[in-house]
Amino acid sequence: MRITDIRLLKLAVPLKTPFRTALRTVERMESVIVEVHTDTGHIGRGEAPATAVITGDTLPSIAWAVEGVIGPRLIGGDIEERELLLHRVHTAMVHNTSAKAALDMALYDLYGQHLGVPLWKLLGGFRNTVETDLTISVGTADSMAVDSLRAVEEGYRILKVKVGRDSAGDLDRLRRIREAVPRDIRIRVDANQGWTPKEAVRIIRAMEDQGLEVELVEQPVRADDLEGLRFVTGHVLTDILADEAVFSLRDGVELIQARAADLINIKLMKTGGLYQAELLCGLAQAYGVGCMMGCMLEGGVAATAAAHFAAAKENVRLADLDGPSLGRFNPVLGGARFDGPVIRLPDAPGLGITGVQGLEVWA
Repeated sequence: MRITDIRLLKLAVPLKTPFRTALRTVERMESVIVEVHTDTGHIGRGEAPATAVITGDTLPSIAWAVEGVIGPRLIGGDIEERELLLHRVHTAMVHNTSAKAALDMALYDLYGQHLGVPLWKLLGGFRNTVETDLTISVGTADSMAVDSLRAVEEGYRILKVKVGRDSAGDLDRLRRIREAVPRDIRIRVDANQGWTPKEAVRIIRAMEDQGLEVELVEQPVRADDLEGLRFVTGHVLTDILADEAVFSLRDGVELIQARAADLINIKLMKTGGLYQAELLCGLAQAYGVGCMMGCMLEGGVAATAAAHFAAAKENVRLADLDGPSLGRFNPVLGGARFDGPVIRLPDAPGLGITGVQGLEVWA
């Protein structure tokens, strides 16, 4: 099975409601869809959304990296030489992790198809379902409480609450949400780098003192402030989850050695795909550090790849893979089935995706 062509397409899916965090506001998911074609007629699929404020990648930069730099190195390659092809992806250029992720997952998709094995089994086979949280976007305390209650009514048992835009009001937002939902609902807090270290400690300690029962706090301080993250982790009882602070394996080593966080959030758009995600997950497991599998407001292709990984690995204890559930529709045929909070992985080979509706040719 040899690679003969790589094609780029565009996908846009409007969101049910605007997605608001401390870093950005988004009204529709936009991404580059990558198709890797082979001489046997098999097609491997990957996806990369634009998250400039986190990865630095835009749709045009992703497309150029795939088409102009990385993709040509793969033409003619044999899918059985997976390690060689992935090495070419990850050494073709520095950074550009979203473009690398799209090609990486397409190669894994083809490898699974070649072997006739679903990706979740190929990567480890620990389970075939995953429970995800649902994101509650930043808003007023009352609106966030209403959104949280609606999510619970839809069957979600875990809420990921976005804060960080207004530290003075964040505690009130969390208090209102906890009052609105049953006590058995798990609440995760994501500040998206929105607090200073001292603000984070003050707010988290107040949450603890008021009995809000927050499961974890994600990336409370700036991504480049490892010492600040370590300060927060060392001064609160609540688990701290590192997200934007960990892109690479080297980032993971530095964070773990500094004991700067309790958990690591793995995202394919940060690691550059499944290959590096496996290394990071294994590193964390060796040190007894649990992982979350997260996403960057990704559509059904990338979210399917992430869900396969989350299902495959014992050390992925948490999942934040709600991207397709935030859209008005999921244009992906086949792949993971997003049944509210439960994600079910298919037994079909590779990603299990048979097509994507509504694609436009990249121009």
